[in-house]
Amino acid sequence: MIWLTWRQARTQTLIALAALAVLAVALPALGLALREGYRVDLGGCASCVDGATLARFEERFGLLLLLADVLLLAVPALIGLFWGAPLIARELETGTHRLVWSQSITRGHWLAVKLGLLTLLTLAVTGALSLLLTWAASPWDLIMGNRFGALEFASRNVVPLGHAVFAFTLGVTTGLLIRRTVPAMAVTLAIFAVVQVAVPFAVRPHLRSPITESIAFDGASAMKYAEGFSLNREGEVWVEGYALPGAWMLTGTARLMLPDGTAPAKELVEACFERGSPEEGPACLQRLGLRLTVSYQPGERYWTFQWLELAGFLTLAAASAGIAFWRVRRVS
Repeated sequence: MIWLTWRQARTQTLIALAALAVLAVALPALGLALREGYRVDLGGCASCVDGATLARFEERFGLLLLLADVLLLAVPALIGLFWGAPLIARELETGTHRLVWSQSITRGHWLAVKLGLLTLLTLAVTGALSLLLTWAASPWDLIMGNRFGALEFASRNVVPLGHAVFAFTLGVTTGLLIRRTVPAMAVTLAIFAVVQVAVPFAVRPHLRSPITESIAFDGASAMKYAEGFSLNREGEVWVEGYALPGAWMLTGTARLMLPDGTAPAKELVEACFERGSPEEGPACLQRLGLRLTVSYQPGERYWTFQWLELAGFLTLAAASAGIAFWRVRRVS
């Protein structure tokens, strides 16, 4: 059975290994370039350089890292499409499953060998790619501090393993239920795409209860970690994209308020906004003693979220495999 499974999956496997060999050269090269850029361009200290230098560093490497992230996000989908969906559907279409089942091999054994062998291969390929990208991108993640980003979180460390195993078992189960290769591939891609979009925005933020608190407004921090300020006609001040270093901010825009929860006087706020330089306005707002309420996941929860998401996807994979074992006993 192992030899037969290898024969049936060898084309996809050889293509995957060839792609892995290419990336095993490209990703370390990218990692070395990032480290050299960090040492030379930033002097080994991202917080010590001006914004223009940091922007040039981001322009130099940002697109390459984005492409690498997208590639690793696509790997589980490709595994589900080209390893998972055809694995059983192709045999059901051609009728070769009847020949195997007429031998001494049970249906459960037949499916277990196929699932087990290719699941191990899925883990090996995805794990190698994730390890390479995590190492290569580590200087970038240190500088940009966006480990919780939708792309970065899903393409680093252990989470890609869960995505890949789920995509593979989803493809196998879909192929077993639909019994036609091309429709099974289409359904697998559709379901997996919905899951990959839904998890970062609807599930991941709530794996742990977020921290919501009122913090003192820091003008210098706002200049560095906020995207901008806005003042409406009523004199309300809103801070856009305020971030705590290393945290995953769930609050997009926060309103500045006095400690007692009331709005500051409109005249005082307008006077701060009329200051001459960009630095003087936030400093003036800070002197008013303003506070803002933010909701976030602290940076130290990163690994907790990684393991929780991995466990969630492995649970989905196990449920999908269970459906496959239940269904294979009823295939005629």
